Amino acid sequence: MPSFFTRAKWLLFYIAISTVAAGQLLPTQAGASAPTPAKQATQDPLGRDTPSGAVFGFLQAAQAGNYSTAAQYLQMTNARRAAQGDELATKLKVVMDRAFSGNLRRISNQPEGTPQEDVPLDRQRVGVLSAGDVDADLDLVRVSDPGGAKIWLISSDTLSKIPDLYDQLQVRQAETRLPGFLVHNQLLGMPIWQWLSILIGIPIAAGLGWLALQSLALFRYLLWHDRSQPRKLVWSAISNPLWLVLGTAIHGILVRYLHLPLLQRHYYQITIGISFIIGFNWLLWRILQQLTRRVRERAIYSGRRGAGSLMLLGERILKVMIFILAIFLILGTLGFNMTTALAGLGIGGIAIAFAAQKTLENLFGGVSLLSDEVILVGDVCRFGDRVGTVEDISLRSTRIRTPDRTELSIPNGSLATMNVENLSRRDKILFNTKLGLRYETSADQLRYVLAQIRRLFYEHPKVETDGARIRFIGYDNSSLTLEIFCYVLTRDNAEFLAIQEDLLLRIMDILEASGTSLALPSRTLYLGRDRGLDKEKSAAVSHEVEQWRENRKLPFPDYAPTDISEFSNSLPYPQPDSALRSRK
Repeated sequence: MPSFFTRAKWLLFYIAISTVAAGQLLPTQAGASAPTPAKQATQDPLGRDTPSGAVFGFLQAAQAGNYSTAAQYLQMTNARRAAQGDELATKLKVVMDRAFSGNLRRISNQPEGTPQEDVPLDRQRVGVLSAGDVDADLDLVRVSDPGGAKIWLISSDTLSKIPDLYDQLQVRQAETRLPGFLVHNQLLGMPIWQWLSILIGIPIAAGLGWLALQSLALFRYLLWHDRSQPRKLVWSAISNPLWLVLGTAIHGILVRYLHLPLLQRHYYQITIGISFIIGFNWLLWRILQQLTRRVRERAIYSGRRGAGSLMLLGERILKVMIFILAIFLILGTLGFNMTTALAGLGIGGIAIAFAAQKTLENLFGGVSLLSDEVILVGDVCRFGDRVGTVEDISLRSTRIRTPDRTELSIPNGSLATMNVENLSRRDKILFNTKLGLRYETSADQLRYVLAQIRRLFYEHPKVETDGARIRFIGYDNSSLTLEIFCYVLTRDNAEFLAIQEDLLLRIMDILEASGTSLALPSRTLYLGRDRGLDKEKSAAVSHEVEQWRENRKLPFPDYAPTDISEFSNSLPYPQPDSALRSRK
């Protein structure tokens, strides 16, 4: 398990990344959502077009010490603003920092605001201000500026209670015990002591998270007494993301006691929220990875390799979904309007579906291949005119390792429609070849060869007897052709090649013993005296054909049905000297 300092390093890294992301993106939340160029000319220069812009604009102006500008966000007359605006803005900033309850991320970014129950349409309830026994709603009201445009201001009803709320606030006990320069000096609108507290809280949260992680590990051991290596690997895989989640949660709890200023508190909540989302989705990623690995291994061990490959594909799809979920959660935390984003995602999904038809075809083709278990990882298959071993079935394509050790990639969409011959599924392998014997081979020599090869098939333990045959099938240009057809009882191609070699060598021994040999592709020229045709046989044949004509029995185009019935099945087969006929 990684050391405490390694864990602390990763926590600091993620918090730093999240802080940078929040710092880059959060300034856009000070006003309304990013306007289009056509609307920029009509926007209020102080960003009061939306409720969110009014609240964040006031906080940013007050934080910068520009209370005259901050007073422009308050609903009061010009005369009162000139006389009391700065003082009231100062007190309101202090009250909001110390007594505000609510969520700034839920403030509407729409110019018309968001309809709220029991609240008029021209008003927005942002939160509650509570100090001592005084409570007040922080309300915004939509009014017309001197130019006639609609803007949002902090309502006069809320401002009327600010002096009472301010009087109820108590000085923090921590600030009374700290050196003055830590309390009075500020950095980015927040006292130095709070910045130091946040930084000191990082190693404290990391340490407490590490202790909580060790406690969980000890509890797991005491409860299950588990020392198995697979579960140790699972725990090791999820410990880092779980530590990040625990450390982030603990740091958030510690910072709550610092009572940060409202604007800085909002930024911190976004930062810590992003860190928590990263840790939580990282944890989901690791849990999914370990669960699918265990299920995939069990499926493979039980012989269901197709289910194992399908789990691998499903794991990749779920990982993509977890990544997309993390992106959407982070965008929602940063304040983006997710309703619009989801609608855009739907429209974009349709556009992508049309643009990525081949990609989707390959994806569903891969799912079809794995679910039907047509091919599995490790199978030897023939794809068209190529043969290879399946190494991986991914989202887009299937990778094949050819006998030349090259890698062949076939899109799953094409593979689903291709004629695939799975050689690994053979229960036995066909041995089919032809023998060409010399034309000088006599009929008895041919009978000897046929009989001995048939006996070889019966004797050989690796040849399936049923269906095994060798037949004299014809006269080729330069040989007498025999065909061998039998199945070898093996599924392994290497073993088949060895058995085939043994059979061919034994057949060569039989041919050598018979006195004949294999024919070569050649022609033999015989020189001799031509004896001509046999006149006696020719005359006898001509006489017989003439008798057919006279008796109207010429068998063309075929024999008469009465003649066929007389000599049908009259030929003895097998021949009288056959071993099979003698047993009957």
